[in-house]
Amino acid sequence: MSEEDLKDKAIKYLKSHYSEDTVSMDIVENSVQDGNGVLHVDCTVSIGGQESDWTKWFTFQSGNVVSMDWRMR
Repeated sequence: MSEEDLKDKAIKYLKSHYSEDTVSMDIVENSVQDGNGVLHVDCTVSIGGQESDWTKWFTFQSGNVVSMDWRMR
């Protein structure tokens, strides 16, 4: 999977699980290998027009996001 594929899956996860619209997303570290691992990003999201900045860690298994940790920036 390319980093763009991982970002797309992370963006879809944020939308489907948290109703967050992604304004921007920058990869800090990508340790996903063969669809498994963690994608660490800095991102800005919007909910109802309110933007906020976050650091998020998406855990991938078999090419899909299975969980996420976060910290406000």
